[in-house]
Amino acid sequence: MSAHFVHAPYQDGMEVIDSGIMEGILDGVGRYDPAAPTERDVARALGADRLTPDDFAALLSPAARPFLEAMAVRARAERRRHFGTAVSLFTPLYLSNHCRNRCVYCGFNAANRIRRAQLDLDSIDRELAAIAATGLQDVLLLTGESRSMSGVAYIGEAVKLAARRFALVGIEVYPLNTDEYAYLNACGADYTCVFQETYDPVRYLEVHAAGPKRVYPYRLEAQERALRGGMRSVAFAALLGLADFRKDAFATGLHAHLIQRAYPWAEISFSLPRLRPHVSNAAENAGDVHETELLQVMLAYRLFMPHAAITISSRERAGFRDHAVDLCATRMSAGVRVDIGGHGEAEKGDGQFEIADGRDVGAVHAAIVGRGLQPVYRDYIRT
Repeated sequence: MSAHFVHAPYQDGMEVIDSGIMEGILDGVGRYDPAAPTERDVARALGADRLTPDDFAALLSPAARPFLEAMAVRARAERRRHFGTAVSLFTPLYLSNHCRNRCVYCGFNAANRIRRAQLDLDSIDRELAAIAATGLQDVLLLTGESRSMSGVAYIGEAVKLAARRFALVGIEVYPLNTDEYAYLNACGADYTCVFQETYDPVRYLEVHAAGPKRVYPYRLEAQERALRGGMRSVAFAALLGLADFRKDAFATGLHAHLIQRAYPWAEISFSLPRLRPHVSNAAENAGDVHETELLQVMLAYRLFMPHAAITISSRERAGFRDHAVDLCATRMSAGVRVDIGGHGEAEKGDGQFEIADGRDVGAVHAAIVGRGLQPVYRDYIRT
């Protein structure tokens, strides 16, 4: 993988920044051969006080497979050292499934025949009220990627409604410019999630057939623009299985590492989505990522960036999620609905993918307590 590649051109209105971070990611991943590290490299990484990117690469490699138990022991110790027994709870609220992109792996694909819907502000407020009634104090607002249907002003009004009821408000929407992130931050948004899906620029164009999402660098630079716009926390992820999952996991970690160096005050978090069935089932899984591989990636993230939060998705089964929060994850969704509506009123539109863990807040709370951990509903007070 090279830093010099032909990407889809920036579209009108897209802000261009040139920090050099994209080049650093692509150069690093271009040199990474998952088959190169040896068991000796893995052992050295596990003995290091502070891991380098090369150590992180070793922990992601097939050579680390015999060391998973040792990785888990150290990861659990790091988790306890930096986060104690706390597990932060949140839920997503999907506002709209209208989308302009044609991503082959996504149920919101503009070419898919699904029930399209968008919540109006009254519906959003009712949904938020229903979520707040569960005790949750952290909500993540999501939309499909359509500026015409879900404009920044609409998202801003939704954020304002959420900020009245919740201590923490996140957004997972299409990439924005710095001034737009600043506006949503002023409305009450605290953090943002923009997932690169895959860092392989060739594969990226293959799976993003049309739409503004084809512009690889604009998406990759979203976290920087969000931080420049005042967001205090940014999340990183690749959709594991879309390309070589070890290279994508390495790129994700390297991206977060470089952002942390450039913006040392930023709060960093990882998510680990992997391909799930959806309405069109159009995605070709380029590399199966099973639970063992997924856990290896999670443990490697924890050891490489011990201060980073790690979210375990409801895409995964309940037993795996419960085990993951005991070892390395720190953030967990509960009472999840991926369709439009369904919390405080009837469903209005189809969901993005299938979930595996449909437990409500009470059931997730009980499972966390059963592990000797502490569910946390509020860990931040907005000033």
